[in-house]
Amino acid sequence: MNIVCLDLEGVLVPEIWIAFAEESGIPELKRTTRDEPDYDKLMNWRIQILKEHGLGLKEIQETIAKIDPMPGAKEFLDELRSITQVIIISDTFTQFASPLMEKLGWPTIFCNSLEVAETGEITGFKMRCEQSKLTTVKALQSIGYDTIASGDSHNDLGMIQASKAGFLFRSTDAIKKEYPELPAYEEYSELLAAIKEAL
Repeated sequence: MNIVCLDLEGVLVPEIWIAFAEESGIPELKRTTRDEPDYDKLMNWRIQILKEHGLGLKEIQETIAKIDPMPGAKEFLDELRSITQVIIISDTFTQFASPLMEKLGWPTIFCNSLEVAETGEITGFKMRCEQSKLTTVKALQSIGYDTIASGDSHNDLGMIQASKAGFLFRSTDAIKKEYPELPAYEEYSELLAAIKEAL
């Protein structure tokens, strides 16, 4: 029994925070898990910047509404879902993910949630569990699944390395250099072929 676990941002859709950084003109918000491995530190820093600029959930959701999946992402996901089970495991938040899931044909996603004040200010965040991607993959393995995983950032490495097959997809040169043993792909066709071979 196989199940494919995919990261969301950078793999199927553009990075939400980078899009918002460009939209809001706040370059500091371009920092992602590709740059900062400590997710708690990264999110607390982002929340502080939003507070300084008086920005909240509404403004971020307005940007997300304009984001489309990467070219070929939905077709890749559709084909993958026709041959095996797929779960998207992301460190994003339900308040961000829903419009993107609609555009991807409502795949299953496991993600986190934001704490939002009545004013719309983002006051905090609630992670589903510690090291959510690795923990989820291990939980799936504990109920009889062989996992195949793919992602692009530091926070994907745990699930990639713990799976029976794992692949970097459109990752950074630094991560690819640091983990030369992990196959790295740039095109959906290559990733699809590698996953099919691993099934």
